[in-house]
Amino acid sequence: MRLERSDWLLAGAVLAVKLATLLYGVIAYGLVSEGSVGSFSGVLGLWNHWDTPHYLDVANWGYLAADPSVPGAVEPDACYRPTFSKTCDLDLFIVFYPLYPWLTAAAKFVLGDVLLSAFVVSGIASLFVAPLLYRLVRIETDPGVAGRAAIFALIFPTAYFLHIGYTEALFMALVLGSFLAARTDRWWLAGLLGGLAALTRVNGLILVPALAAEAATQWFGRPPAERRVRPEWLAIGLVLVGFGVYLGVNQAVYGEPFAFLRIQDVHWFKSLAPPWEGIAGVFGWLGNENPETRLMIGWMELLFIGIGLVGTVVVAMRFRPSWFVWMAGNWLLFVSTSFVLSVPRYALTLFPIYAAMAVLSRRWQVAVALGAVSLIGYGFFAMKFANGGWAF
Repeated sequence: MRLERSDWLLAGAVLAVKLATLLYGVIAYGLVSEGSVGSFSGVLGLWNHWDTPHYLDVANWGYLAADPSVPGAVEPDACYRPTFSKTCDLDLFIVFYPLYPWLTAAAKFVLGDVLLSAFVVSGIASLFVAPLLYRLVRIETDPGVAGRAAIFALIFPTAYFLHIGYTEALFMALVLGSFLAARTDRWWLAGLLGGLAALTRVNGLILVPALAAEAATQWFGRPPAERRVRPEWLAIGLVLVGFGVYLGVNQAVYGEPFAFLRIQDVHWFKSLAPPWEGIAGVFGWLGNENPETRLMIGWMELLFIGIGLVGTVVVAMRFRPSWFVWMAGNWLLFVSTSFVLSVPRYALTLFPIYAAMAVLSRRWQVAVALGAVSLIGYGFFAMKFANGGWAF
């Protein structure tokens, strides 16, 4: 596809938000922690928390069934690697899907620094998110709505994850590319991008029913005499191939294809459960004695669970069935676990929400109000994250 003026403008908007986020992190760190950042690597280090060190470890050392220790080390648990994660749990990191750390490792081969490499991979991927979302939404509505949807995606309260060492930017770029390719009748490209998405995050599997819904919509949208089963729709199966590669990594490292489920259950206390059990568990956090825990693991999780549910209903009434399937499938996946956590971050990938927000904000007053609320949330969560606090 040829680049359009809108692509350049939105890519520039992504870069502007990225630079503003990094600068904001420095300011927030100085105000809250009263610390200073003396170098560019220090600026990036402000965002090296929670999952990022695990991805860096995988990029450095790959997947291992056992975490080796340094022979003769003073500390018996000292890790045989730079202490990015500082937990000596490299044998547990199979739960982090491989495409992002693999790309980070490839970038490290050129750049030399693994943290910088992670930011470069996320940075390049993030440049595709807003332009792809704009093109996809424009097909269904008009350029004004599409432009607002792209901006809402960039200022969503957890959109800072697009700019740091997490999978969100890569995953969103692949998912949006897959949807756009299917919508414009390029099914093999849609399947290829979908397979890469399934190699990045588990919810890439939701692309199977979502792309199938898109194929059905296109089939029913034609006159009966022109309806035919198309062999290109077999490309949807490439999503399962991507997930199969991940299972193959599990098999090669641990000798069992579903080792990640066992590890996730034992060490992260997450296993499949009915959604009502998962949501009930979130309500349980509202009575926690720690106000920070009540807010972030209780109220904020519930808030974004609600946003996802309402957004799913709105999308069902307003947009394509494939968008609804993506919303509903992801929402169910988020809450169908014994320990619901990080829904505000996961909700970032529910791209139809931004189209719904854009439609609702045709009046400038509504657009300003939604934008202000999003930016306040963005600033609050990013400030906590840059200071090492839990922010999904």
